[in-house]
Amino acid sequence: MRSTLSNCLGIMLVFLLAGCEREISFSQNIMPILEAKCLSCHAEGEKGFKASGLSVESYEQVMKGTRDGPVIEPGYSYFSTLQIVVEHRADPSSSMPQNTAKLSSAEIQIIGEWIDQGARNN
Repeated sequence: MRSTLSNCLGIMLVFLLAGCEREISFSQNIMPILEAKCLSCHAEGEKGFKASGLSVESYEQVMKGTRDGPVIEPGYSYFSTLQIVVEHRADPSSSMPQNTAKLSSAEIQIIGEWIDQGARNN
């Protein structure tokens, strides 16, 4: 009886916590960060674009990634290259941004949440 009650409470807690998750919007939450911290280098013709092929000018370009492939693995921020470079888990020469102010921990968290939520174009 006690085990069943514990299982039920655990399941209810999971559903409650899932309901508390905030929805992150690409247009309202992610694009402003990219515009402020990344676009100066990662727009077509700029230094970061020339080096990597990554443009952050639109959702489609972000999802396209670099010449080497996608930088976002929807649903998996920990394995997404974009998250790795903004968290500085990559080689220092690959960590981003390089020429502007670093992303705040809140900005990094929002990007991670958006990726974990499926990196939708919303």
